Amino acid sequence: MSSLKITTRDAAAGPVLEMSGALDYDTAPRLQALLATLTLRPGQRLVLDLAGVEFCDSSGITALIAAHHHARAARADVALAAVPPRVLRTLRIVGLDQIFALHPGGDSLSPSEDGAG
Repeated sequence: MSSLKITTRDAAAGPVLEMSGALDYDTAPRLQALLATLTLRPGQRLVLDLAGVEFCDSSGITALIAAHHHARAARADVALAAVPPRVLRTLRIVGLDQIFALHPGGDSLSPSEDGAG
């Protein structure tokens, strides 16, 4: 597995974090540190594009939950995009598919595009 790479870009609906590599014990703190510096405004949507994530362990899940809490504290939405099947299976097992809006693509999504978030 490779180290986690996170690319941040701004989209009309809010920031998009494109991730690739392993989201695990060694790399999840990097995501959490980045989230702490990310300013969200009410009504924005934080999109976590997981297309390149090869592996996600419990530390990665904790980091995703931290992203959810960060967005909610700012009265923003959060969505996971392009979740690979292996990672999606893990998210479903732990019930995170019930907490996060899940979208097939990594494109930014307007907050009104769906009712989940």
